[in-house]
Amino acid sequence: MKITKHFCTMLLVLAGMPLMAQQKDIKLPPEATEFWEPVVRKVTPGSENSQAPSDAIVIFDGSSLSNFVSSRSGQNPEWNLENGVMTVAPGKGDIETKMGFGDMQLHIEWSAPTVIKGEGQGRGNSGIFLMSHYEVQVLDSYESRTYSNGQAASIYKQYPPLVNAMKAPGEWNTYDIYFTAPKFNADGMVVSPARVTVVHNGVLVQNNVEIKGPTEYIGIPNYKAHPDELPIKLQDHGDLVSFRNIWVRKL
Repeated sequence: MKITKHFCTMLLVLAGMPLMAQQKDIKLPPEATEFWEPVVRKVTPGSENSQAPSDAIVIFDGSSLSNFVSSRSGQNPEWNLENGVMTVAPGKGDIETKMGFGDMQLHIEWSAPTVIKGEGQGRGNSGIFLMSHYEVQVLDSYESRTYSNGQAASIYKQYPPLVNAMKAPGEWNTYDIYFTAPKFNADGMVVSPARVTVVHNGVLVQNNVEIKGPTEYIGIPNYKAHPDELPIKLQDHGDLVSFRNIWVRKL
């Protein structure tokens, strides 16, 4: 059968007509793309951005260490508490929250010791271990050089911070950490790695990075299944690092 050019053109036009008709006839009102449920719950913010909002869990307000235990013994922590500030007691070991957390917004303030000693990893060193496994580095990196993925606000041994936003020793640094916990299937395989965003003194330093696995000092990190919520751990690395104003919002 001989098919003319004109006939082929007509077929193409006819085939396209339903699509053109649909595009032309769809006239949605603005309300079609609006939804009113669920109603967004209200949260009262703190009087300042550093203060805990109404739905936060206050971990440390300067009054006591009652929300922590010793990671080593499970008993009351032996860190020093003075003037609303808790300070690492070198040799007494890490401390951790009694409560477990998964997805979270964490606010924490810390200060490197004013007595300058050591260099690199030996200067004002501590760490914040999210879910007891994933470390955001605490270090006096104000005027002290170390490996980039081990300085303050690094995801230790994984990602350096985008910039160095450190304040001088004795001044208070602020971390605002937004953490998504890893997810595991029934066989213990990771199906969704952890992710974290860190704001250091108001400056974005980690931008939704994918955590490669638990923090390792030596070797390659590999995920191992763990509970959905675990304590936040603060490290005793032998330096007089101080902390204050710690609160968490579960997400």
